[in-house]
Amino acid sequence: MSSSDGLNGAGDLPPRGRRKQGSPFLAIAAAMLLFPAIAGGVFIALRPTTLRIAVGPAGSSDQQLIQALAQTFAREGSAVRLSVITTAGAVESIAALGHGKADLAVARTDEEMPEGTESVAILRKNVVVLWAPGGSSARKTNRKGGKSKIKAIDDLAGHRVGVVGRTEVNVTLFRVILKESGVSPDKVEVTQFSTDKINDMVRDNTIDAFMTVGPLDSKITADAITATAHARGEPTFLPIDVSEAIASRHPLYESEEIPGSAFTSSPARPDDTVETVGVNHLIVAPKSLSETTVATLTRQLFAAKPSLAREIPSAAKIAKPDTDKDAALPAHPGAAAYIDGTERTFMDKYSDYIWGAVLLFSVLGSATAGMRHYIKRDERRLNTLHREKLVAAIAEVRKSESLDELDALQREADDILRETLDCYDDRAIEESDLAAYGLVLGQFHHAVADRRTVLGGNLAGISRKRAG
Repeated sequence: MSSSDGLNGAGDLPPRGRRKQGSPFLAIAAAMLLFPAIAGGVFIALRPTTLRIAVGPAGSSDQQLIQALAQTFAREGSAVRLSVITTAGAVESIAALGHGKADLAVARTDEEMPEGTESVAILRKNVVVLWAPGGSSARKTNRKGGKSKIKAIDDLAGHRVGVVGRTEVNVTLFRVILKESGVSPDKVEVTQFSTDKINDMVRDNTIDAFMTVGPLDSKITADAITATAHARGEPTFLPIDVSEAIASRHPLYESEEIPGSAFTSSPARPDDTVETVGVNHLIVAPKSLSETTVATLTRQLFAAKPSLAREIPSAAKIAKPDTDKDAALPAHPGAAAYIDGTERTFMDKYSDYIWGAVLLFSVLGSATAGMRHYIKRDERRLNTLHREKLVAAIAEVRKSESLDELDALQREADDILRETLDCYDDRAIEESDLAAYGLVLGQFHHAVADRRTVLGGNLAGISRKRAG
C-alpha cells in the first residue's frame, strides 16, 4: 500500500492543521478587560449613599442637629451620608419631599404629608403648653363685677389666645383641644405670633391666654412663661384633661404630662404635674426609599446618638418610631426591620439571587459545552475517521511487503496522533475518545513491530541464499 493510498488516502475530510497559537494572549486580554469591570463593580457597591434631607428654619435646633449628624456620618465614613437642604420650615421641608427635591424631611407628625410618607426616627416629643397670666385682663367678669382669672380650658370661650408659631398646624391642634374639651372653636379668637414677637404677645393686654408647642426644654416656651410672669403676673397653667380622649380619637397626638418645675424651679413653674397633649417631631421618608438604605441610616443614627448628645443635648431625645402596622404614621420598613431586629442579613436578602446565578451559570455552562460540542463536530468526525483508518491500517501492516511501506504507515500514524492530541487540547474529544485511540494505536505499533520482525527475517534469509 503506497502512502497516497494509506491513512490519508481515503475519506471526505481534510486533515486538520496545527492548533492555533495565541490563546494565552486572548486570556490576558480578557483578564485586562475583566479586572476594570470587577473593580468598577466593587467601587459602586462600596460607594456611600447620600440622602438629601430638608430641614428648617436656618439656625433652629432641628437644623443644627441634622447638620451635626451629617458631619458625624461624613467624619466616620458611614455608608449613608446626609446632604442638608435648609428650608423656611416644616411645611417647606414636606413640600421638598413631595416634589422629589429631598429624600428625607424633618416635620411634625400632624403636618400634611405626601402619600406614602413613613417615619424613620423621632427627633423629639413636642408638648402643648397652655397658660394664662395671673393678672389677666379677661373681658369676661364674675358676678362680683371683678375680673375673673382663666383657670381651665372651659374658661377660654369669649377670649383671645396668642399662639406662638406661624404654622397652621398649631392652630389646628388648638381647635382640636377646644372641641374635645367642649368649647366651640368659633368662640375663641386666635392670633399667631412669630417666635421673635413673644415679648409683644405677652404685653398685649387684649390676649388672655397663650399657647406654645415644643419640647419640654424649649427655650422659646420658658422665655415666654418668664416674660408673662414679669409683665402680667404669675402664670396659671391650663391642664388638658381630655388628653387621653384626644389621643384615642386623633392617633397623630399622644397623651403627655408636664412635670412640675419643667420650665423654672424657683419659683416652680408649673408647681405640679399638668396633663397635656404631645405630638412627635421626626424624620420622615417616602416608602419607595430603599429599605436597606433606611435600615442602615437608622442604625447609624442610634449609634451616633450617645456621642452626639454630649455635644448637642437635644440629640438625647432621639427615639424609635412606632413600628405597629396600624400606627397613624407607620415606621418605614427599613427602620422597623432595624428596630424589631428583623433586619435581613446579606444571605437573607440575596440568597435567591445567588442560587439563581449558580443555576444560571450551570445552564450557561451546559449550553456552552453543547455549543462547543456542536462547533467541534468536524474535529470529532475527523478523529473518528482517523481511528477507523488506523484500525484498517493494522491489516495493511500485516500485508506489507517492505520496510519502506511500514515507515510510511508509521509516519501517517504519527501525524494522526498529533492531530488527535490537538483535538484533545481543544476539548473537541474527551478522555474516553483519547483512551480508545490509544488502544488502537498500541495494536498498530504491535503489528508494525511484528511485521518488521518478519520482514527482517525474510531479508536475512534472502541474503544468506545470495551469499550461498
